[in-house]
Amino acid sequence: MKKKDNVYAYLYGGNIYVNLTNRCCNNCTFCLRNTGDGVSGSVLWLEKEPTAAEAETAVKKLLDDNPNAKEVVFCGYGEPTYKLAEIKAVASFAHERGLKTRLNTNGLGSLVNGRDIAPELKGIIDTVSVSLNESNAEKYDGVCKSAYGKAAFDELKDFTVRCVSQGIDTVMSVVDVIGKEAVKECEAIAESCGARLRVRRYEPKW
Repeated sequence: MKKKDNVYAYLYGGNIYVNLTNRCCNNCTFCLRNTGDGVSGSVLWLEKEPTAAEAETAVKKLLDDNPNAKEVVFCGYGEPTYKLAEIKAVASFAHERGLKTRLNTNGLGSLVNGRDIAPELKGIIDTVSVSLNESNAEKYDGVCKSAYGKAAFDELKDFTVRCVSQGIDTVMSVVDVIGKEAVKECEAIAESCGARLRVRRYEPKW
């Protein structure tokens, strides 16, 4: 049975991370959700999702205790774009406090929300990091097991292109365990989308 708490923000690597939801349209085989209850001692399974005000209060408390934090990152135990209104509100608050903002996403937020959300992120999110994860649709589907099937792979690439077109600093990421050849293929994909690639080391637990 999973432990549950209502940790709406947590500190990691000197940055403030915001945990808005546990909902996700993917079921990635390597996801931290499959190996533990949270990050750095914070239980990230939620009993209830936060309102914008509750998330903002959690961020403010961490910021008061950690005034050297530079960035607010939307990344918890779910796909943040399920809570787009809350992202906008908390990101605006972060900018008012002089912090940068980043969205870590599976790139499927436009499907989740039923509209192109990239224009809504402009001026709100400084950096968008899209989880590319694999080098083609078939491999992606095998690893990420998206509710949208193989179509998810083209969608996340399209989302990346749309974010780039909005002038948002956009990164695609992969985990190093996919192998050097696949990483090279992913570098080419990121370049074709106008983004850069970040290769992350696989961490079963943070």
